[in-house]
Amino acid sequence: MSWKIHSKSLDPERLIVEESLYSLANGYLGVRGNLEEGMTNLAGSVRGTYINGFYEITGIPYGEKLYGFPSTQQKIVNIIDSQTIKILLGDDEEPFHLFHGEILSYDRFLYLNKGYAERKIHWRSPKGKEIKISFIRLVSFIRKELFALRVEIEPVNFFGKVKILSRVDGDVSNYVNDRDPRVSQGHAKLLKVEDSCITGKYMAVLCSTERSHLYTACITTHRFPEGKDQTTVFEDSVEMTLSLELKKPISFEKWNIYVDSIRHGSNLIEKGIALQNEIKEVTYQTLLEEQASYLEKYWTHADITIRGDEKVQEGIRFNLYHLLQAAGRDAHSNISAKGLSGEGYEGHYFWDTEIYMLPVFIMTKPDIAKQLLLYRYSILDQARERARELGHKKGALFPWRTISGTECSSFFPAGTAQYHICADIAYGFVQYYLATGDEEFFRKYAIEVLIETARLWVDTGHFLDGQFRIDGVTGPDEYTAIVNNNYYTNVMAKFNLEWAVKAYHMLEQSDLETLEDLNKRLFIEPEEIGLWKQAAEKMFIPYDETLGIHLQDDSFLSKKVWDFANTPKEHYPLLLHYHPLVLYRHQVCKQADTVLAHFLLDHEDLETVKESYLYYEKITTHDSSLSSCIFSIMAAKIGDITKAYRYFRETARMDLDNTHGNTRDGLHLANMGGTWLAITFGFAGLRIKEKGIYFAPRLPKEWEGYETSLEYRGRGIKLRVNKDTVSVDIEGDPLEITIFDKNYLVTEGKPLHVNRAAFQ
Repeated sequence: MSWKIHSKSLDPERLIVEESLYSLANGYLGVRGNLEEGMTNLAGSVRGTYINGFYEITGIPYGEKLYGFPSTQQKIVNIIDSQTIKILLGDDEEPFHLFHGEILSYDRFLYLNKGYAERKIHWRSPKGKEIKISFIRLVSFIRKELFALRVEIEPVNFFGKVKILSRVDGDVSNYVNDRDPRVSQGHAKLLKVEDSCITGKYMAVLCSTERSHLYTACITTHRFPEGKDQTTVFEDSVEMTLSLELKKPISFEKWNIYVDSIRHGSNLIEKGIALQNEIKEVTYQTLLEEQASYLEKYWTHADITIRGDEKVQEGIRFNLYHLLQAAGRDAHSNISAKGLSGEGYEGHYFWDTEIYMLPVFIMTKPDIAKQLLLYRYSILDQARERARELGHKKGALFPWRTISGTECSSFFPAGTAQYHICADIAYGFVQYYLATGDEEFFRKYAIEVLIETARLWVDTGHFLDGQFRIDGVTGPDEYTAIVNNNYYTNVMAKFNLEWAVKAYHMLEQSDLETLEDLNKRLFIEPEEIGLWKQAAEKMFIPYDETLGIHLQDDSFLSKKVWDFANTPKEHYPLLLHYHPLVLYRHQVCKQADTVLAHFLLDHEDLETVKESYLYYEKITTHDSSLSSCIFSIMAAKIGDITKAYRYFRETARMDLDNTHGNTRDGLHLANMGGTWLAITFGFAGLRIKEKGIYFAPRLPKEWEGYETSLEYRGRGIKLRVNKDTVSVDIEGDPLEITIFDKNYLVTEGKPLHVNRAAFQ
């Protein structure tokens, strides 16, 4: 049920969208779902291959560059293209192509439980030659450098000469669109070909970047049972031509190994050949079996089953599959806004990771969650440098958008000013610790991050009239910038400060050796801990007594409400049609801000949460893909399941249905994480707290029931919610859970079954 994505579309515009939808990746290497035979230069098509964390440095142009503005940024690089396979039929060499001749049948699949994509085509050439073709491709989850293709050709009425052209091309460019700030702008040619050659049976292309001085290479070999091959080396590419007689069904395989200087050092062609030699006895069938085995283990702890809504079921599995593909697995990489499916937002990593995507992995694949956090730890020194650059004497200021660790945001009101990213990262470290109980990781990495971010808050804010205030920052709502006491920022900073104090005292009580090391390295002064505690206790939390809501910031309610009634539909998203200053002067929210804080911290009384939700809902445009999922979660929290479901439906199939109209630029990875959040934290009501794990299960009337799988402190948990019952199974040691404030002890082999009527 819903284990594959299927398309029969031959519409060129839809095929461009499917370049993102059918992209394949493994956290290291990503390949867009382009057609092997090409798209005949159709406008908007992006033929792309990417390595996570592989970037070029480009300049940032300013009309007026002020102190502390970043001079350069990193941009993900579209690297060597190994997708091309062309098929020519007969003495007259008629080329197979979707847009030439007649398509008698066409099916495209992405197999979510098998880990590969396939196109099946029954095609008749303009001159009547009829064949069936199958293209199968995968990016290996087991062998991170490997992208492998297989072509199967079956004669129908044509028996004769066939040529197969396979190309590895270093002459590639990035996609640019100067009309959309969410897409890469300028700097299209980022890769230079250093070498193209044949080494034994291998084709190789080696490329470099000019300013980041990074290198990448693609080493390719082919496997075929018959035919005569000839290889030609060009200045920037290598091409192999296989000639054979089509008398029966034939197969042709193309095995591509990608390496880069970040992970593999120097002598990349030799390193790639060595990796090819390691797999020369591996069959394509073995690759398929490896993919299926890897995914079977993944889905055991990640699958969500929806009964009664096939469209949503398809959407959630599609989203979880692409999240798995996108997540970096080493200290050099993270999850970019578009993953490895496209070049939108230039491949940068944002706060999206910790708030929208990290929770998925914390609760399904904590080993990946740990790697994502280790990436943040790896750029801690650069965050310290950035803090000094902005005038802070102590602490670390993480970049708003980055790849290698330095700030890449040129628009500081909606970039650098979003200091909340530091609290978001700290929050992610704490959530990982609470869900896994990984004491060693917490002591070795998390505490240092908590201390350095706590230092930043103390240096950023100030005490006034007995309150600790944080001025001149931007919250998650980018339609309101450079404000004082943004509620989200203040409460997240408070959480950050409280945990820094708590973590320090934990070391005092249990690990004096680590504490001594931190004191020496970080020069921690005893009075600092008291200052963190005082700042947390005195944190100013904006609140309006009349409305009974938390103010988004000091001045928010004094502004004029946006004229939604007279704003044309075609003027959304507002950011593409109105100057930022116009937006800043109004009560209008791009996305969840105060409402998001209420979700993450879950400590306010329900009446305040409800009133705040209803107030901000009226003025939120959801112009960001990060918004609807949060409103779904909090609608469930306040008991409005109808509204929760409506918002959820907007998230579940955002990319599959291209509802935002920009899926071709890459998938909305944070929204994909948000879909999981909306089910698990929304309808299931999951919360991870110091005292344990909590559920508050609710069931939309559109569903017959649902089941979610989780990992928590070394245990597997399955929560089943039906119309009449809530059931919990666990694998592992006994676990105490809380369901709607009632505590239950669950043991392995003895599922808990509770009548839902008890919770109404």
